[in-house]
Amino acid sequence: MQWFLSLGLIKQLFLTYIIAINIIAFFFFGLDKLKSQLHSRRVSEKGLWFVALIGGSAGALLGMHFFRHKTKKTSFQIRLALILLLQIVIILSLFKQN
Repeated sequence: MQWFLSLGLIKQLFLTYIIAINIIAFFFFGLDKLKSQLHSRRVSEKGLWFVALIGGSAGALLGMHFFRHKTKKTSFQIRLALILLLQIVIILSLFKQN
């Protein structure tokens, strides 16, 4: 906790955003899986991509594997992994700059 409080306000807000968007992405995959099982109107693939692209790729990958949703779509997994890698590089570069 001390580490978080020692960060500047912008970095605190950014980190809070990243955590929140990943939780949302995780639950989007769970919601889409549930809706597919109920034969209900699903979360669009564009919606799943969007939440991953705006910072939720780690939550999306975790949700995909936890809910066993879209795991047979290798291209989907590879793209998500590449987005996650890019986001990790960006986040690390932001936090290295003091």
